[in-house]
Amino acid sequence: MKGASRLAAIDWSVPAMAWVLPNLPSAETVLIRLLRLNLASVSEVLDGEFRKAGMTELTFQVLCLLMASPDGQVTPSDLSELAGTSRANMTRILASLVEDGFIERETEANDARRSNIKITPAGRYATERAADHLAEPIRRIFSGLTEHEFAQLEALLRKSILSVSDRAHPFASISSMGK
Repeated sequence: MKGASRLAAIDWSVPAMAWVLPNLPSAETVLIRLLRLNLASVSEVLDGEFRKAGMTELTFQVLCLLMASPDGQVTPSDLSELAGTSRANMTRILASLVEDGFIERETEANDARRSNIKITPAGRYATERAADHLAEPIRRIFSGLTEHEFAQLEALLRKSILSVSDRAHPFASISSMGK
């Protein structure tokens, strides 16, 4: 199903959903469905490209984060937070990257329970090659937007992320107060 068909499916289902689920906020539900659809469409385009590069989107993101870090190393929990994935999933990703020789895990001298992740020269090389391969498909994803629309989309997505984290989880601010 292509973009226009997917949008049409959302459009025809909205009145029926509003009718059978009158307490569900229709406009907000449509936005959530559009965000999910957009993410699925982006994944469809990029997953094949990541496979050609021998990576997944998350392994590539982790390697990019490591390359961008000032001292070339990051803790697993920080990587989990930055990549927006669970710690359990990050553990699997890191194990795969260690096995591929793209990263090294270094245990902290002061606390053997903590470790830092560091990118290897092979990891840098693989990330640079993947970035070269991915640049054009990533540009094509947003080629239908003007420069102004692109900036608006970025600003709105940033605002939405803050809205979700600040308002959708009423106890988030309470639980983080003691930290």
